[in-house]
Order: sequence, then C-alpha cells, then structure tokens
Amino acid sequence: MKKFITTLRNIWGIEELRQRIILTLGLVLIYRVGTFIALPGIDPNSLTRLADQGKSGLMGLVNLFAGGAFSRASIFALGIMPYISASIAVQLLTIVVPQFQKMSKEGESGRRQLNQWTRILTVIVTIFQGMAYVKYLQNSTNGAVTTLLPAPVFFVSTMIVLTAGTLFVMWMGERITDKGLGNGVSILIMVGILARFPGATLQEFTSRITLGNLVAPVLEIAFLIIVVMLVILLVQGTRRIPIQYAKRNVIQGGRMMQGGGTRQYLPLKLNASGVMPIIFAQAIMFIPATLGQMPGWDTGFVHSLNDIRGFWYNLFDFVLIVAFTYFYTALIVNPTQIGDEMKKNGGFIPGVKPGSKTSEFIDSVISRITLPGALFLGIVAIMPSIVMLFGVDQSFALFFGGSSLIIMVGVILDTLQTVETHLLNRHYDGLTSSGRIKGRQGMAQVSM
Repeated sequence: MKKFITTLRNIWGIEELRQRIILTLGLVLIYRVGTFIALPGIDPNSLTRLADQGKSGLMGLVNLFAGGAFSRASIFALGIMPYISASIAVQLLTIVVPQFQKMSKEGESGRRQLNQWTRILTVIVTIFQGMAYVKYLQNSTNGAVTTLLPAPVFFVSTMIVLTAGTLFVMWMGERITDKGLGNGVSILIMVGILARFPGATLQEFTSRITLGNLVAPVLEIAFLIIVVMLVILLVQGTRRIPIQYAKRNVIQGGRMMQGGGTRQYLPLKLNASGVMPIIFAQAIMFIPATLGQMPGWDTGFVHSLNDIRGFWYNLFDFVLIVAFTYFYTALIVNPTQIGDEMKKNGGFIPGVKPGSKTSEFIDSVISRITLPGALFLGIVAIMPSIVMLFGVDQSFALFFGGSSLIIMVGVILDTLQTVETHLLNRHYDGLTSSGRIKGRQGMAQVSM
C-alpha cells in the first residue's frame, strides 16, 4: 500500500505527466456528458423501445462502442465509429493506391496529408451513417421524435448535429493523442465500453440472485478474469527471432577498431493484426442485418445470420476472423522488406543465409504463429455467444470477448506503459517490480 501511494505521488509530481492526465480526464468527462444530451426534437422519456433494442442483437454491439449514446439518441450517437471506418479505409488505400503509398513514405508532411484525407472521409461516412440513423429513429422510437419540428427540419438539423458531434469527438481523440495520455480514439472507445460494465454487472447479479442462484455470479466473474488473462497473453505474445549483426571496422581516437557484432531480436507478434480482423468481420456481418430490413430479403437464412446466439452467425464470424487475420497480417508484415533491411544493415539470422532465404524463413515463422493467433482470436470473438448459451445476459456477455475486450486490454496496457515510461525517464521506480509493462505500442514493429 505504501509503494502504491508513493507511486501516485511520483506520477503527480511529474508536471508533464500531470498535465496529460488532467487533459485526458477533462476531455473524457466532456465526452461522457455529451452522450447524455439528446438530439433536438427527441423526447428522451420515450426512448424505451430504442433502449431495449440497444441491449440485444447487433444493435447492442453498436451501442456498446458508443457508450450507450446510440440508444439514448444523443448528439454523440454515432460516436467515433465513422472516424474509425475512415481510418481503416485510408490505411487500406496506403497499401493498394500508389499515390497514398507515396504520401505514407513522406514523413510528417505525408502523415498530415493522410490525416486530412481521413477527416474528409470521416465527414462523408458520417453523412451516410447519419441518414441511416435518422431513418432508424423515425421507424423505431414510437413517438420519441416530437412533432414540434417538421420532418424536413428534423432531418436536416439532426444530420448537422450528428456530423458536428462526430467531428468534435474526433477532435477530442486527436487532442488526447497529441497532448494527453495514449491513443485518444482507443481511450474514448474504452471509456464508452467500461461505462456500461457496472450496469451490466449489476443487472446480471440481480437477475441471478432473484432466481436464487448465488454461485453463478461468482463463477462468471472468475471465468471473466481467466479470459482477460488469456487476452493479455494474446496481445503481448511474441516470437523473438535472434539477429546477429556483423562486426565492422570503426575509427575511434584515430585508431582502427572492430565494433558491432551485437545480437538483437526481431519480435514477431502472435497477433500482428490486432483487433482489425474482428472489426472487418463485424462490418461484413452487418450486411445481413441491412438486407433483413428490405422487403423480400427477410428469409430464414438471412435471419439466422442476424442472431448472434445462432450457430450460423458464429460460424461465419469465426471463419471471417481467421481469414482476415491472415489477410491483414500479410498486408502489414512484409518478410521481403524485413530481409532486405537486415541485409542492408549487416544483420543476419544465425543459421539462415541473408537475402531471400531470410525472407522465406521469416515468412514461414509468421505463417506458423499466425494460425494459433487467428484461432484464438476467433474463439475470443465468439466467446460472448458461448457464454450466452449458459444463460448470461447479452449486456454482460459482451465483456467476455469480442473487440470490446481486446480494445480494453490493449488500451489499459498502453496507458500503463506510457505512465511507466514517464516514471523511468525521471529515474523513479516502475509500476511493477517484476519488470516493465509491455503494451501494443511498446512492441517493436515487424515492418522495419
């Protein structure tokens, strides 16, 4: 306890770190307040049906990422998701479009250009998602849309407010990234997810206790802790390949001496693709939900793909995640480039010839470690559906896996690592006595 208090004092005593923490907490507070401000023309007391839809099905997943703002029809109802969609699109464009590839290699100026394209695309995505959300409100709220505003005025005003809200959330995320503590977008998503955890836990415990089952809540919490520990292993798991650098002749003090000859390691992550395969898979799984709302498309098969508890939904979701894990890993990890950079810098893997043989060896290692990583990621993604089979409520089951759990674990590890880095740079003790905390950002990138 004494060490914990001392660590808190050390953290607060670092002026730069203190300012970053205050800025981050302040912007997070503004974001949470905004999720409770209803859109103009909406009666918050009549959103019962919308709130019920936000607790189950695919809408429950959307509402989880928005921190409940989706079901409350707030000014931040779309949250940061349009910005994430735009960022993913720009990231893919940097891989397949030569002009974007050139910008990505131009350093800081190229990064600013890509950020500008991301903001423009965010506005476009927000407009389309805002139109769909307005239509959704008009069809699902049962009187929540008041008659004080004419329909055209309500449509235009809601579109403007939703677009401005998403851009403001995007700005807050960028401010946290530049002046705050960690990646702002990830922190806002994590806060939105964690905000629903106490209510979901209380609801699950209350329902279990009402039925007279006192053992189930304890077992559920114990299983949740085990799942979190396994996800931490998935996020931090790496395969370290030793790299030997050849000795070189260097001049020191006017004398020729041999230098170098050091051994380093190339860390290849067990899950190099992060949470992206789950996000891609869920985006595709939203297509059946959209088709199901169209006349003539509400067939039995399409309906089965909308049931997150069903067999076909989870089978397709699992297969898509495994496939996207291999696809996205192949996009972001280039064994040929890694081998060429190692050869250029005089590095080699012991027992492997430099050049093409090194690239082939790295590619084989990546293929072997990606398989267990992809399977584990797929299991984590469908874990909420598995625990729901045992009677766990969906609002609480969503915390047992999926992108929400991986995001929370990754963001918390990154934030703790950022704090620890500030402490160690000023010669304070770290947050743990067993070693340094490793987050996603702390892992070396495989693309050299």
